[in-house]
Amino acid sequence: MAQKLVVGNWKLNKNFSETELLIKEIVDAAATLPPFVKLGIAPAFPFLHHAIGLVQEHAQIDICAQNVSNHDAGAYTGEVSAEMLASIGLKYCIVGHSERREYFGETNLVIREKVDLLLKNGVTPIVCFGENLTLRTNGSYLSYIIEQLEACLFHLTKEEVSKVIIAYEPIWAIGTGETASPEQAQEVHKSIRNHLFGKYGADVSEQISLLYGGSCKPNNAVSLFSQADIDGGLIGGAALNASDFIQIANSF
Repeated sequence: MAQKLVVGNWKLNKNFSETELLIKEIVDAAATLPPFVKLGIAPAFPFLHHAIGLVQEHAQIDICAQNVSNHDAGAYTGEVSAEMLASIGLKYCIVGHSERREYFGETNLVIREKVDLLLKNGVTPIVCFGENLTLRTNGSYLSYIIEQLEACLFHLTKEEVSKVIIAYEPIWAIGTGETASPEQAQEVHKSIRNHLFGKYGADVSEQISLLYGGSCKPNNAVSLFSQADIDGGLIGGAALNASDFIQIANSF
């Protein structure tokens, strides 16, 4: 069975003191979590090491990075490598988020390279896939998502891919107030799961956590998480409020 996981992607929000305060609030509120649910928190790069120290006594909470370089090392000013993340004890890293694809021109090849480097260094990739409104309305969204999935992950062995987490983010539902219905989200998650089954078999496809990442909030989390192939959420705005974030995590 796949791990139930709720990850908060803080994006470009919260300074040092705000980061510390919010993490402490989440840690305090996490006492209500059922034991089978894990949390991930993804603050900005400068605060990752401090954040790890703030959660080290709470086994259900891990710190995540929001991005990583697709290079091992070298003359790449401003980049952060997978080895650097691993060296501070980081557990997870988000790659391929729609904002990275759209604003920074990241391709499937770049994301594939990042996945490889994270796995090489023992950091779990949370790999994002999803469609824009045009692809949703013209009906080609499933084939597009499967194309992304294959390009970024299907070069991996069974052992390697079993260490990956997948997040489906309908781009048309991010920051717009729109949300995919539970049925729409389940359709995509099931398609991803079935495609993983066809490539890697049931033992792998059933253990990979599939997260929903499109405006998941306290008022819709229960209906989304009740779907058979949705194992949690990649949470944006609602993750910036400790009460909302924990309420979402308690929605299983």
